[in-house]
Amino acid sequence: MSKISLIIQREYITRVKKKSFIVMTIIGPILFAAMMVLPGWFASMEDTESKNIAVVDQTGKYNQRIKDTEYLKFSWLNQQDAETIAQDYQDKGYTAYLVIEDDLLQKPDAAKIYSESQITIDVKEHIARNLEKHLENEKLNSYQIDGLDAIVKDIYSVDIKLKTIKLSEDGSEKESSTELVMIAAIIFAMMIYMFVLIYGMQVMRGIMEEKVSRIVEVIVSSVKPFQLMMGKIIGIALVALTQFFLWVVLTVSIVGTLLAIFSNDATTIDTSKQIEMIGNANSQQIDNAQVNEFAEGFTNIVDKLLSLDLIGSLVLFVFYFLGGYLLYASLFAAIGAALDNEADSQQFVMPVMMPLILSIYVAMAAFRNPTGDIAVWFSMIPFTSPVVMMARIPFQPPIWQIIVSMLLLIGTFILTTWFAGRIYRTGILMYGKKVSYKELWKWFKYSGR
Repeated sequence: MSKISLIIQREYITRVKKKSFIVMTIIGPILFAAMMVLPGWFASMEDTESKNIAVVDQTGKYNQRIKDTEYLKFSWLNQQDAETIAQDYQDKGYTAYLVIEDDLLQKPDAAKIYSESQITIDVKEHIARNLEKHLENEKLNSYQIDGLDAIVKDIYSVDIKLKTIKLSEDGSEKESSTELVMIAAIIFAMMIYMFVLIYGMQVMRGIMEEKVSRIVEVIVSSVKPFQLMMGKIIGIALVALTQFFLWVVLTVSIVGTLLAIFSNDATTIDTSKQIEMIGNANSQQIDNAQVNEFAEGFTNIVDKLLSLDLIGSLVLFVFYFLGGYLLYASLFAAIGAALDNEADSQQFVMPVMMPLILSIYVAMAAFRNPTGDIAVWFSMIPFTSPVVMMARIPFQPPIWQIIVSMLLLIGTFILTTWFAGRIYRTGILMYGKKVSYKELWKWFKYSGR
């Protein structure tokens, strides 16, 4: 056991000191934080560049029907100006020009906007939305029903905000979020897949490098091949767990800091706008209102996250990562011991990876139907359960299914480790021989003698 611990220590220290580990430990949380924060920030950014668009209405039906905004202005031209607008619209200070060639009710594609540079989606949607609203009003008026406009507005004013409430065993209630559960399921499944694949392949490459450099011949003179294999597998597993926990801590810290910065900026901007509009309003009161609103929203999100039982989910994540990693790493170790170069590994790696790849597709189905037969059965099969079960965990599957899945995973890991160990003993010292599945089976039987 002391020899295995020495190998674990060597593998762990050697890998955590590598520049690639340090760089990925720093870059990983930054990328995760960027994926969480930047999309919402970019979506909230408003285009503040002033644009003046000339409009030529050849039908005469839509004059002044497109409203100006703070940064978007529309100039309605007469027919005489329209004839020359294409030649000198930029010289006259226009960003683009819009031509309405026909009745849009009869020909919806009769409106065309011309510009030298690509028009943004915000400008396009503003024009389309204003024209659609005008045409809707025209259609309503054609029915000649008194108060129809008000009736339609009243109908479309309905906005259902369905809340999901999670009931605990003691009868208490907590507001949850289906969207957050979905996101958590996706993140858990993808993290398991990524970690198992990346670090499982590291085991294979590490063994192949030591075999090619003949270092393994020196090592096996002091330790048994099985001890060497287990030491390498466990050592790399500890490296993966270290990186995962560092990613969690750093990502939470970065996201918290960015949210605080963005919320402060938003509070300052909104407060200045409200002061300008209200005039004599008390700026301290407005600032406090904004802070309280943000604090309330943040607390609501935290409460919904707590309803997911994050601690239990993280414990299960660690178990399924270790179970899935140990299962696949033992198989990758056998492949690494059998081969002399990575180019020959594809015919052996792909069959091992197929269940892992399949589990991602099943997990996608589990996001929408976590209690379906496919999701349930594949969360039991050990080769797919680490990914699929973690996709189901946020939806709280029955305890008995989790226990059965865990027991099957443990049993299969022991079986694959025993199988891989017998191949490893022979293959680690075998050089220059073309390996096939038949040859691997011979090594397996030979090691049992």
